[in-house]
Amino acid sequence: MNQFFLKSKIHGAIVTHSEKDYDGSCAIDVEILNQASIKEYEKIDIYNITNGERLSTYTILAKPGSRIISVNGAAAHKAKPGDKLVICSYASLEKSEISSHKPEMVYLDENNNVIKKTGSISMQAI
Repeated sequence: MNQFFLKSKIHGAIVTHSEKDYDGSCAIDVEILNQASIKEYEKIDIYNITNGERLSTYTILAKPGSRIISVNGAAAHKAKPGDKLVICSYASLEKSEISSHKPEMVYLDENNNVIKKTGSISMQAI
């Protein structure tokens, strides 16, 4: 039996655009996608820290170096420029893969520059 685990996370992404009439769902700077090992058209979940909205969609590419995070189409109703997001993808793992699995986690600053990469989250103490 396979189980689902966090594969990749982009934490602290700031929405730069929100385009209701654009074909595609979430455009992300290809350099940021590469850092997080997320592929074009990969399913993602978006968690909007600013307003609490949560949605599932897929990625499309934004120009390398642009630092664009654009929430498009119907998803544009759930995020606006300036909102802070967590963007995650998940993987189905076999039991034998679980113990060695480490997610790719990328943390961004307020300008969508990568400030940290890690493969774990510290245990919450409180």
